[in-house]
Amino acid sequence: MFRRTRPLMLIGLALLLIIGVARMMPDREVRTLDRNTIDMRKVNDEPSQDHTSRLMDLNNDPSNNRLVSKLNHHSEIQIINHNEDDQSHYYEHEATVKFKTEISDERLAQINKEIDASRSEKLANLYMFRSKSKTTHQMLLYFRGLEEVEYAEPNFILLQNEAVAPNDTYYQEQYQWNLPVIETEKGWDISKGDKNVVIAVVDTGVDLDHPDLKHKLVEGYNAIDEKATPDDDNGHGTHVAGIIASETNNHEGVAGITWYNQIMPVKTLAKDGYGYTFDIAKGIVWATDHGADVINLSLGNYQPATVLKEAIQYAYDKGVVLIAASGNDNTNQPSYPAAFDQVLSVSAIGYSGERASFSNYGNYIDVAAPGVDIPSTYFENQYAALSGTSMASPHVTGLAGLILSTNPTLSNKEVMDIIRSSSYDIGEVGKDEYFGEGLIDVNRALAAAKRK
Repeated sequence: MFRRTRPLMLIGLALLLIIGVARMMPDREVRTLDRNTIDMRKVNDEPSQDHTSRLMDLNNDPSNNRLVSKLNHHSEIQIINHNEDDQSHYYEHEATVKFKTEISDERLAQINKEIDASRSEKLANLYMFRSKSKTTHQMLLYFRGLEEVEYAEPNFILLQNEAVAPNDTYYQEQYQWNLPVIETEKGWDISKGDKNVVIAVVDTGVDLDHPDLKHKLVEGYNAIDEKATPDDDNGHGTHVAGIIASETNNHEGVAGITWYNQIMPVKTLAKDGYGYTFDIAKGIVWATDHGADVINLSLGNYQPATVLKEAIQYAYDKGVVLIAASGNDNTNQPSYPAAFDQVLSVSAIGYSGERASFSNYGNYIDVAAPGVDIPSTYFENQYAALSGTSMASPHVTGLAGLILSTNPTLSNKEVMDIIRSSSYDIGEVGKDEYFGEGLIDVNRALAAAKRK
């Protein structure tokens, strides 16, 4: 029955996409949106002439090229070349180590002395060691030679999965182009969300004072500096959070996919937009232990770090729905955490339903979502339109929150299965490496959740 409805649905999707393009592509310059001077639903075709406003151009850097170049030339960063194009990085003089059992303070002091440690951090039986004199390779040889060690690996670096593209689209009428395309408005007739279903954004933090987000936040966590708040000093996490749960129907800014679900801000990426596996694992575990029902991970690299895998498994075993961006290098090299079996992997599409040119692909892709020129909240009380699989992933995360709001008895596996099975098949018939099971459909997914 599903296949027989496909031609009609294709026509409907095409019409929605055409309408979205017509609405969202006036000839305007690239700019970040200032909440104090621009209502995205009423913006004129001409750029603002108010030179006193805080509008500013975004620094365009598709596929994190500038950040990768910075890492490649950093004296303390080591590179793993997976092939001619794809790289992973880790911080020199650091190692992540898991012990088979709890070690005593005396044993820890002895190890710190033997590796000339300047710092060590603990997460259960997992430690991150930094040495003043030993390289990561020397540390791994040392730890892998100890009987009490389960595994030792570098402290890998994960990058935010944002491809910053020219921002020539604004939120011009009632909703962003991305929401009608995935049948969000129809889905809202079934559920607009539930404040008891909490969504964690493990990212650069969230602008805690943003007027479109500050009433939607629960207690958060800063895994980089536990004494600090998870405030966003980059913008990426705030943008992700706004796609999921920016206040809707409040006469201001942008609409979130969910009206009522709350956001848990978890800062694991620093100001420059990257973070380490140890901190990201800490953030995932903390979010899980503090009530997150869904976790968004708009970050990744190409190294299947064990510490990250174990944190993912821990969250999954606790019933958390995990969703991750596939990456923005236009490669089929598996990206992690997206490629872990316990994670729903998301690729990005553009206006016309084609795969976004930057979006990674492969047999690990589960579903696709809009990821080109997505308007959302931005740090320092701003709004911006950004592109990337980082922007596609929170569409699916918001949907997961709505599904659990519709039917809180569902397991994480059931939520993931509903998202896959309710998606609208685009591209090749059946599952394919570009779109997975297809473009997410909020209305169909919530209808399926309600029937369960």
